[in-house]
Amino acid sequence: MATVKQITDDLEKAKITRYVLEALPEWFEVEESRESYIKDSKGRSFFAAFSGDDVIGFLYLKPTSPHTVELAVMGVLKTSHHQGAGRALFEAAAESARKDGYSFMQVKTVEEGVYEDYDITNAFYKAVGFKELEVFPEHWDEANPCQVYIMSL
Repeated sequence: MATVKQITDDLEKAKITRYVLEALPEWFEVEESRESYIKDSKGRSFFAAFSGDDVIGFLYLKPTSPHTVELAVMGVLKTSHHQGAGRALFEAAAESARKDGYSFMQVKTVEEGVYEDYDITNAFYKAVGFKELEVFPEHWDEANPCQVYIMSL
């Protein structure tokens, strides 16, 4: 079982984000996007999952309104998929968001049925309680229609 810790040091956040995202090219192959996620980790509510002393995943939250926080990015090493790390990260982040007074959490991903790897992502978000809100076909680009999920906290 993974141990989840909240990370407050911005340099550590960037280091963890880079390590995990570079290990997941199926989802984070575009260097510009990956670097943006790394830069954007600064100042965010950030959680990391560990197996012993080894980082196996992370996520961070980004406020989008006084009532809503976005699960801005999340990654778990493939060797740790289906072992509870993602769920543990999500639960820690959701609890933190509730304590911070948010009522809703949203997340964006590629619409289900477009790419097999993202179908895994969609299934995870549904399994932890997100509901489909809307698809924005050209939010990113035509090849990557944006599925928005939302949940009450």
